[in-house]
Amino acid sequence: MKNVKRIAAFVAMMLLTMVNATNTFAQAKIADKEIIGVWIMSSMKYEGESKEFITDSYNQVKVYRANGEYACAQIVKQKDGTYRVLPHEYGTYYLKNGQYSEMGRKPITYQWVDKTTSKGRWMNRIDIWKKVTDMPEALTQHIVDKCKANQSSPENIQALMKKHIFKK
Repeated sequence: MKNVKRIAAFVAMMLLTMVNATNTFAQAKIADKEIIGVWIMSSMKYEGESKEFITDSYNQVKVYRANGEYACAQIVKQKDGTYRVLPHEYGTYYLKNGQYSEMGRKPITYQWVDKTTSKGRWMNRIDIWKKVTDMPEALTQHIVDKCKANQSSPENIQALMKKHIFKK
């Protein structure tokens, strides 16, 4: 009877090892270029908490283009029922050999769940993103344009604001 239990435990461990190896292999097969497109956050939870922050009145969208262009915005539902794009960032990203960086920040390992799902950690928050293929280009471009318009002013304009508005 002891041998049967040992064999069963060994077989269970081998199956678990095979599943993990298969998942690792599947992750490695997803090409970096798969990130290009529009991604909508499907889950945002803080570590150790069960509250879901993605609702019918709040979400986030990221747009990745083949030229390295990156835009990120929050989409919120107003009290009057209309939606508003709140630009978060616009700039560049890169994803190469599984290493991912936005806006030149320290790269992290990109976590693919499959070709249309990624999972990531930001500080103590766990995010899940889903790639969408049916986002109209007009909406995608509107989000990118809103993010672009939210950029910092160039140095010469910064100096003029300081001199003429804040007079310091």
